[in-house]
Amino acid sequence: MSTAEAPEESVPPETTPNGESPAPAADASPLSAADSSRATVWGLASLFGLYYFIQGIGEPGDGLLSQPLRSMLDSWGQSTGQIGEFMGVLGLPWTFKPLFGMLSDFVPLAGSRRKSYLVLMSAFCVIAFLLLWWFPVEAGSVAPLLALLSVAAIGISFSDVVVDALMVEKGQPLGLTGHFQAIQWGCIWAAAVLSGTVGGYLTEHKQIGVGYLICGAASLAAILLTLACVREKRQSVDRKQLVGTLRQLWIAARSPAVLAVGIFLFLWNFNPFSTTVLQLHMTKVMHFGDQFYGNFQSVNAAGAMLGSISYALYCRRVSRPILIHLSIALGVVATLAFWAMEGETSAMLVSFGTGVATGSAFVIQLDLAAQACPALTAGTVFALLMSLANLGTSLSTMLGGRWYDAWSATWDKQTAFMLLVGVGAAFTAGCWLLVPFLRHSLPPSRNENEYDA
Repeated sequence: MSTAEAPEESVPPETTPNGESPAPAADASPLSAADSSRATVWGLASLFGLYYFIQGIGEPGDGLLSQPLRSMLDSWGQSTGQIGEFMGVLGLPWTFKPLFGMLSDFVPLAGSRRKSYLVLMSAFCVIAFLLLWWFPVEAGSVAPLLALLSVAAIGISFSDVVVDALMVEKGQPLGLTGHFQAIQWGCIWAAAVLSGTVGGYLTEHKQIGVGYLICGAASLAAILLTLACVREKRQSVDRKQLVGTLRQLWIAARSPAVLAVGIFLFLWNFNPFSTTVLQLHMTKVMHFGDQFYGNFQSVNAAGAMLGSISYALYCRRVSRPILIHLSIALGVVATLAFWAMEGETSAMLVSFGTGVATGSAFVIQLDLAAQACPALTAGTVFALLMSLANLGTSLSTMLGGRWYDAWSATWDKQTAFMLLVGVGAAFTAGCWLLVPFLRHSLPPSRNENEYDA
């Protein structure tokens, strides 16, 4: 899944992530009147929420198409390892977020840093999805399928960076970046709930073409939304500022805090027990139906939504060291819980529980990453940290599928599954080795004086 840009604590309110003073715009003017305030806030909240909902539907590796894709590849005779590699490659564009952010910040396209990129990237998605719908690839044609879906993955990951930058620019003058992020992530989890159920239906009825059409329509809606709602002044390339930012970024990337958090995020997300293995094991070995697995994913997303929201209730009441330990413990428990999955009832309970745990652990990681970011390069450094997390996910997805195949040949599929769950939990538990490094590297937290560190 996609990741977010820096929350409001990461960047001083008087500057944008690239160091510029926020330019006044029609939709980001001071809120002097109650009616104007409500219209502006609701308009921006709807804009950012809809973008994230569309992203949650269209992202090839983790959205509506993810389940039908794995099932189709399996029907083509692809092994679990090969499918894991396929899905891992689709996730690689998310590791390029810092590059996308710098292009959007410093290299205007047709005089625009945001609008033109959003239109162009969404157009790439429309073309890729509609080509797959209009000219279905032949069975076994993995290369052209991967090529077209990679175009869509690049378009969506690039758009994610641009939308988050736009959210920071518009939200900072209003003091509402935190609220906007909450709405964005609520919408993306809502999209995941819908994608699970609909994806299960498409998988069971072998209708992946309908999925391509839905994703293409969603990307077209993103273009229309951009043309109708995004306003910005004409921009030009600022080479001096770009050089200065690159210098600050290089300094920040070598800081102990960024290095410590980057390693932590990579290791926490390097879990060989992936959704690729989970789907194929549940449908092929445990003989759950495709629709059941889709519903399973929807329940998991609903749990993640609850876990994310609950973090807001305790994040300021709990010390940072405890939160770090909690994120690791939740990750371990969320993996080991799959050992308890036997029938449909236990599977649904595991799905909801692991969703709550992973959703909570995810926002703890976002907060931790935000605290490590220097203010002058917050947006790009935060994107760099999230890229390391995404890289860990992609590489472990590739590796986990291969291990599952190898262990299934050595023992049996059920043993391979149980062993992979244990290994995945062990990788996450390895993050505890980094806790002392984190505690000494991170700057003091805002509640440091209230708790024992």
